[in-house]
Amino acid sequence: MKVWLDRKDFENARQRVAPVLHRTPLLSFRTLGDRIGAPVWLKCENLQRTGSFKVRGALNSIACLSDGERGRGVVTISAGNHAQAVAWAAGRTATRAVVVMPEGASRTKVAATRGYGAEVVMHGTAADAFREARRRSMHDGLTFLHPFDSAAVIAGHGSTGLEIDEDLPGGKTLVVPVGGGGQIAGIAGALAASGRVARHGAGVRIIGVEPEGAPSMRRSIDLGRAARLDATDTIADGLAPPMAGKLNYRYVAEFAEDVVLVSDAEILSAMRLLLNRAKLVVEPSGAAAVAALMYGRVTVERGRSLVALITGGNVDDDLLVRALREGAAWP
Repeated sequence: MKVWLDRKDFENARQRVAPVLHRTPLLSFRTLGDRIGAPVWLKCENLQRTGSFKVRGALNSIACLSDGERGRGVVTISAGNHAQAVAWAAGRTATRAVVVMPEGASRTKVAATRGYGAEVVMHGTAADAFREARRRSMHDGLTFLHPFDSAAVIAGHGSTGLEIDEDLPGGKTLVVPVGGGGQIAGIAGALAASGRVARHGAGVRIIGVEPEGAPSMRRSIDLGRAARLDATDTIADGLAPPMAGKLNYRYVAEFAEDVVLVSDAEILSAMRLLLNRAKLVVEPSGAAAVAALMYGRVTVERGRSLVALITGGNVDDDLLVRALREGAAWP
């Protein structure tokens, strides 16, 4: 498997996905920026097809398959956003898609995945679901599409970073929610291949954000290798894989400046702020980067732009109500 993707890899992936996906907006968020003393921008992947960034990696993964692989079908594991993305992308080429989802997955995301045409299998915990997807791949001859630890996924997600850099030229800090690490690896890899990443000073700085209850990438950085967690506990289901991807960890260790943590309470507060002031419906995973800025987890350099990745908007009604009721008013 190719580890370090080059500029051409990212450009080819972008050419595959761009014609059928939205170029999502980069919106100024002065409510937050004025308070913390630097311009803040929101990259609104909650407005992407299927409601999240995941479709970039899923679409590129399926596009990279052979005709024979597409003919046999694919299988994947997801708590929701990757599930919907694979279901939608597979449907474009009449590819059979089987998606194994943990039993605790969001009912909204389960229903949407079925609506896009996938066969959904509910199975155990996230770790159990990973094993079941692998088993079905071997038993049924389906191609396993990893939700994050894959060169094709990383290449597809690189398109997000390229869009941001074109829409907001110059030095900036990107704050990126991290689950298994596919998106942050893609953004970091694409910008590094273009010579744009700098851990300090000019260029693009990259900061990852995880929930306190699912710190797989933070643990990986501390240990110096891709880590696995015994359990996760967070409302941000999209950021709760029980492990960091091995490829993804290498990109984060090489190109990201830091990985910081936020609490579920801070995420709820960010969801409330985004709904009330930005008029954006955002799921917990998608609000993590804004939470990190709100609560001082990211160093702010006056005048240097900050970009928060809003990764998804697929939220259950009851969780959205909870954010409005329990999310602390800010500031």
